[in-house]
Amino acid sequence: MIGHEEAWRSWRSAMAGDRMHHGWLLAGREGLGKASFARAAAAELVAEPGVSQPPIDSHPDILTLSPLPANDDEVKKRDEGKPYQLKRSISVDQVRALQRRLTTRPTLGARRAVIIDSADLLEKSAVNALLKSLEEPPQGTFFLLVVHALGRLLPTVRSRCLIVRFHPLSDADVTRALDAAAPELDAETRRAALVVSGGSPGTALAFAEQDLGRAQTIFEKLIERGDHDLALRGALSGAIGARPDRERIGAVIEAARITVARALEHMDDAGKLRLAEAHARLVRLGGDAPIYNFDPAMLMMEIGSLLASAAPTREGVR
Repeated sequence: MIGHEEAWRSWRSAMAGDRMHHGWLLAGREGLGKASFARAAAAELVAEPGVSQPPIDSHPDILTLSPLPANDDEVKKRDEGKPYQLKRSISVDQVRALQRRLTTRPTLGARRAVIIDSADLLEKSAVNALLKSLEEPPQGTFFLLVVHALGRLLPTVRSRCLIVRFHPLSDADVTRALDAAAPELDAETRRAALVVSGGSPGTALAFAEQDLGRAQTIFEKLIERGDHDLALRGALSGAIGARPDRERIGAVIEAARITVARALEHMDDAGKLRLAEAHARLVRLGGDAPIYNFDPAMLMMEIGSLLASAAPTREGVR
């Protein structure tokens, strides 16, 4: 929980007050630690002096809504402790099942916490169902809604909650988080993870787990000097691998986008225009990544070309 002292002060000040608000929106870009904060805050909320508390994942008074496994095969993988795919949304049936549990009193104390991770993934009908609980919360029940894009959430939900904003961390804090979570990282991977983190420890760790340090170095070279002989684009395909999965492809696209965004700080006006065009295309690719089956070699060629076109001396121009 590095770098979120302000959020903790707001939460603990509320807990110490006489009438704590029942709804909390934990807002900020993905990977900042909002879900971890929600779990730790929920544990503090439900704790009772002298009462032994079970682990958060099995605590009867900490209820979590998140996407379920995508299908029966993915359920089996989850139960076997293997990686598994999730559904893309939180359904209205999940919200209604939660609400049935809220008709009883908390089990171990006077308070119960409901974590929704994340509220961005609630189906429209699920949001409408949740509103009923936010409008008339059961006694002793407190809601912590993790949200990555606050503007996408209905105003009716926002108006019923207090908003705690999570801001990007400094490079020093991201480095501390990397050192704590993954001390085995080599220097190239650590540097690359910091570059693409955008102040998000989660993004940095996800990038590091994909072992994309070499790819990040190539991204930077493409922007710096272009790639008139296609050598860097060929190397990029080799760094990504022949059969990357969706998660790896998504990480590559996001790393390229953040590299472009950081390069904007050092470009002249003409360079900024080229980078802005590349950035817009990478944003669109990122949106398509969970849906379309990309040919990896063609995708790396496109990403490489986008970055090379933003170089100070563009390809084919001497």
